Amino acid sequence: MSARFAFMVDAGLCIGCGTCGMACKNQYHQDEGIVWRQIYPLSEEIYPHRDRAFYSLACNHCEQPVCLQGCPVGAYTKRPDGIVVHEPEACIGCKNCVRACPFGAPRYNPKRGRVGKCSLCYQRIDAGLSPACVQACPTGALRLVDLSGLDEPAAVQFPPGYPRRPDIDPSTRFKFPDQPVMVRRHA
Repeated sequence: MSARFAFMVDAGLCIGCGTCGMACKNQYHQDEGIVWRQIYPLSEEIYPHRDRAFYSLACNHCEQPVCLQGCPVGAYTKRPDGIVVHEPEACIGCKNCVRACPFGAPRYNPKRGRVGKCSLCYQRIDAGLSPACVQACPTGALRLVDLSGLDEPAAVQFPPGYPRRPDIDPSTRFKFPDQPVMVRRHA
């Protein structure tokens, strides 16, 4: 079976520091206001505890990518390893992909007049390196995994608060934070 690369987001380890997003910005020299990886705090309705929990989100590199299907100029390709690549030079800035993606991954850059999105740092993967965001994560909350051999029972595709779209089969997997443990000191 061939590889299908994906992000694994461990919401129990993520501290919301934003280092992953900054590593992405630095890797791709993104213009001001353009962010391909964002940190989303879980609301109290999803995680009702004083501890904070976060999802670090970027492109899901879906099995059935609607960004690719909606692009009239073929600016998107999908590699055999599941990585969905956007070629900015081919992009005409029509924003069809932005409207099509239910996760908000493609981002329009008004300064350049075209779209950009996370490429899972395929150039780094091809060179044997981790994606910049994964390498930068100080807690190990963000990892690169191969779904074809993933054996993590706690990993889910659609955690609480995340859009449920099995029809496009997003590759990102999540570990939801554990319930806090009450620690009591004995007198």
